[in-house]
Amino acid sequence: MTNRFTFSPGNITVHMVGIGGISMSGLAEILMHRGVKITGSDLHESDITDRLKNMGAIVFPSHEASNITNQDLVVYSAAIPQDNPELTEARSKGIPVMERAELLGVIMDHFQHAVAVSGTHGKTTTTSMISQVMLEGGLDPTIHVGGLLDAIGGNTRIGSSGWFVAEACEYKDSFLKFRPSLAVVLNIDADHLDYFRDVDHIRSSFEAFLSQVRNPGTIVLNLDDPQTRLLSKSLTRPFISYGLKSPEADWTCEDIAFENGCASFTVYHKKSSWSRVKLSVPGLHNVSNALACIASCHALGIPQTAIIKGLESFRGTHRRLEDKGIKNGIRVLDDYAHHPTEIQATLQAARALALGRLFCIFQPHTYTRTYELLDDFSRSFALADTVVVADIYAAREKDTGLIHARALADGINRNTGNAVYIPDFAGIVSFLGENAQSGDLILTMGAGDIHKVGEMYLAATDSP
Repeated sequence: MTNRFTFSPGNITVHMVGIGGISMSGLAEILMHRGVKITGSDLHESDITDRLKNMGAIVFPSHEASNITNQDLVVYSAAIPQDNPELTEARSKGIPVMERAELLGVIMDHFQHAVAVSGTHGKTTTTSMISQVMLEGGLDPTIHVGGLLDAIGGNTRIGSSGWFVAEACEYKDSFLKFRPSLAVVLNIDADHLDYFRDVDHIRSSFEAFLSQVRNPGTIVLNLDDPQTRLLSKSLTRPFISYGLKSPEADWTCEDIAFENGCASFTVYHKKSSWSRVKLSVPGLHNVSNALACIASCHALGIPQTAIIKGLESFRGTHRRLEDKGIKNGIRVLDDYAHHPTEIQATLQAARALALGRLFCIFQPHTYTRTYELLDDFSRSFALADTVVVADIYAAREKDTGLIHARALADGINRNTGNAVYIPDFAGIVSFLGENAQSGDLILTMGAGDIHKVGEMYLAATDSP
C-alpha cells in the first residue's frame, strides 16, 4: 500500500478512524493541504473535529460500517481495535487499511529533510523546541507535534519547503515506519510493557529505528541516559552526542543557574564555549531537551543566533507545566507526565516554583502501566507535600481487576506517607478547596483528562 499511495489532488479519498485525535487530525490537515479528500469518524465532537469540518472534511459522529463507501484508503490509530466496524467493512470491500504511523512514514518520505524525535520522555517538548528554532532559522518546515504549540497555533503547521519535523513514538514499534534524515533519541525507559517484554526489547526497537535513518543522515543521542549510552556502543555509523553529566559528549553545558525555576547555562561544543542560553521553560529536564535541540539544529546548519533566539523565545507546549491560572493566591499548573521518570522530573521543576506547599493531583494512565511500574510509581512523589490519587484512566484498556488506584495510594504511603485516594473529580476539587492556601501550588498530572480538575477548581465558586 505504501508504494501505491500518492498525494494526487482530487483523486484520493482517505477515511480516518478516530480523526479527532491529536496526531490523526494533524495528518488529516497535511493531506487536505495536498489536495486529498478526507472523511473520518470520532465518538467525541471537539474543537479539533469542528476545525477539520471547516476545512472541508466530512466527519461522522460514530463508528459505523456505513461510513465506508468508496474511499481509497482507511487509516486507523493504535487505539482502534481490529474488530472496529469501519475496519471490518473496509477489508470486506477490498479497501486498503493502514495504521496511523505508517501514514506518517509515507508523508515523511515526501520530504527531502525529515527530523524525527524519539525517546520515552520529552518528545513533544523537544520536537517543539526544534520546530521553533527551525521557524526562527527561516526553514519554513511542516510540523507535526503531539501537543498544542502556540507558536504554530495548534499541533500541525503546513510549510512550503522540503523540511519536516515530527515525533517518533516507540509504542507498538510505530517509529519503525519512519525513515528520517535526522533522528534524535532522548532516552530509553521501561514503558508500554503491554507491548514490550522489557527494557532490552525496547532498546532493540530503538536500535532498529536508528538503522532506518537515511544515508547520509544524522543521529543525535543523549549519553546521560544509561540505555541510550548502551545503544550508542552498538552503532556502526557516526553520531552526535550530548549530555549534562557526560563530559565526553559533543555538546555539554556548565554553570547552570535557575531564576523562577528557569535555567540559564553555558553551552560547550567539543570542549569550547559556544554560548550562554537562558530558557523560558522551567526544570533541569528542559536543559537536557535544549541540548538535544541545539545539537540537532546545529547539525541542520541553522545559525547560532537563530538557535539561541528560537530557544529563548520558546514558552512550552500545552499540558507541559502549563499555567492554568491563579485563585486566591494559589497557582494551578498542569502536566502530561504519566511515567515515574517524568513525574520526578516534573515535580522537581514544580517544587522550585512553589512558594508554599505542593499538591500533586495524579491520575494513573492505563492499568497495565500502573501494575507493571507500581513500585516505581510508589517512590516517585517524595517532592510533593500531598498527593491526591484519582481513579486510573483506562485509555485503550478495559478494567479486568488487575490493579486499582487505591493500591498506588497505599504504595505511596508506604514510601513517603503523603497520599490520599479520591476517586472523583468533584471530590478532589472539594478537597483542594478545604486544604489549599495562598502560596500553595496545585499540579494536576497525567495523560488522561485530569486537567479538568484544575479547570473545575479555578471555576468553582468559593463557599461563603
